[in-house]
Amino acid sequence: MLRFCKVLLLVLGVGYVWANNTNGAVACESALCTQIGIDTMKEGGNAADAMVATQICIGTVDMYDSGIGGGGFVLVRSKEGAYEFIDFRETAPAAAYEKMFTEETIKLSLRGGLAAAVPGELRGLKIMHEKYGQKPWKDLFKPSIKLAREGFKVTEALDSAMIASTDGRYAYLGYDYDFLTYDPEWAIDFAPNGTRVGLGDVMTRKRFADTLESIAEYGPDVFYTGAIANATIIALQRANGTMTLSDLKNYTILNRPISNITYRGFKVFSGSAPSSGAVLCSILKIVEGYDMRTPSALNLSTHYLDEAMKFGYGQRTLLGDPTFLPNLTAYQLEMYSENTAEECRSKIEDYGVLQTMDYEPPGQLFDVPDHGTTAVVSADKSGLTIALTSTVNFYFGNTMMVPETGVILNNQMNDFSIFNTSNAFGVRDSPSNYIAPLKRPLSSIAPVIVEFPNGTVYIVHACAGGSRITTEISQHLWHILDQNLTSAEALASPRMHDQLYPPQVEFEWADPAHGLVGYNNQTTAFMKSIGANITFVGFSSAGQAIRRLSNGTFEAAAEPRQLASGGYAF
Repeated sequence: MLRFCKVLLLVLGVGYVWANNTNGAVACESALCTQIGIDTMKEGGNAADAMVATQICIGTVDMYDSGIGGGGFVLVRSKEGAYEFIDFRETAPAAAYEKMFTEETIKLSLRGGLAAAVPGELRGLKIMHEKYGQKPWKDLFKPSIKLAREGFKVTEALDSAMIASTDGRYAYLGYDYDFLTYDPEWAIDFAPNGTRVGLGDVMTRKRFADTLESIAEYGPDVFYTGAIANATIIALQRANGTMTLSDLKNYTILNRPISNITYRGFKVFSGSAPSSGAVLCSILKIVEGYDMRTPSALNLSTHYLDEAMKFGYGQRTLLGDPTFLPNLTAYQLEMYSENTAEECRSKIEDYGVLQTMDYEPPGQLFDVPDHGTTAVVSADKSGLTIALTSTVNFYFGNTMMVPETGVILNNQMNDFSIFNTSNAFGVRDSPSNYIAPLKRPLSSIAPVIVEFPNGTVYIVHACAGGSRITTEISQHLWHILDQNLTSAEALASPRMHDQLYPPQVEFEWADPAHGLVGYNNQTTAFMKSIGANITFVGFSSAGQAIRRLSNGTFEAAAEPRQLASGGYAF
């Protein structure tokens, strides 16, 4: 019987678990939700069923990060080896227009009715399930309905998100009071006795449980039409929003092209715009031309990766919604072509950095991480493999809860470039990403699946963390494909980030509470000595990963920097 038991090894700190076996694996930010995904597979489901059950759970218990009021992307590899990239990113309402926000009114893109874009998560999950799932749709909602109705404990992660959203640190963005306690619609769930729930307390979301029951029984259409949709639009329009019932009813998912390269013989698959899969592929193709394996060459390999990041983020400034940008498919193919990689390498100096303009960005783009994003990965023994990233943008989205349904809405309109100004996070305006009716904002999301040279699945990885998503994923693949680390070791490795603007490279400092070491001091000193503008930061990205070894064994690893994460295999 022992061989059927789950073997768990707790490594490096709270919330960081990896496990091995051959039937399937799930990893996400919530160990509770990961277990729901694993149980779904044990009860006859596959990786697609597990993905739906896990993501609905995250939207229930980690509602500050993602949920059915948001959107994202999912990369799927079928058991036959075919790839599909599903875009369920939010869209601007039909009444949106380029100059609807100004420097003076930018806070309206963060909170209230105008901040919300049309959510897409349910449409994305449903189309994925229809094509790849095998358990009944309604069964996948049962665990989350029970949690929402009967209660779940407030984790350290949820408690931290509540504090960060209400303690005044974001007052300059309009987050200047404890809406969780004093807004009556939020207080029903978050402060039922007049005091906000805290770490270890049990909270419920009974209105949301009713909403999930309707979606489970009748499908996503009840969210996009009918009473639930009416409640959503009434709430938004009362808060000066312009979204309409037609916007909800007409929302559709889109299939986007796959970005696909080889890296040292491995086959790498990611998405395309409005995601940043092409940026990831560009970074990898540039560093493929260097020695990234030799331990004694760590200083130079770090420098090469930093330079590749800057070239990739320079290219990124022309990306946006392909529907509104002609020839974007051809541009993305050129981004990660061999010729482009060679041209970039020809400019890189071993012991120096270039002037910012030498990376040839077509415009200036400043970026910072989204606060409300989640990543989930799942895989099963058939070869079905899935990487999903979904978001409500900021913690708790636009801080609106629909009174009748308990749904938390996104503030994705702030992900567009704000005309002739910086948005709330300092993102300078980029014409490719200006607001337009029914347009989808640019995203740093870049889920990835890697195959062995023989075409069998090796790695599935997804990440949350705004502009740091793409750089984290490139480092994760570097650690595994070049340095032969395990998924657990790769996730625990210190991270760096460089997005060209502002002109600095960030290095992660040590976090003893999570068993994490900081970036090598000799390497950071080397980077400074060759002219890099270095700075040190706390963690700002969160990855989830699975490896399937050549013998069919799964290795699942969850982000050690997240306080309640879990990665399980069975």
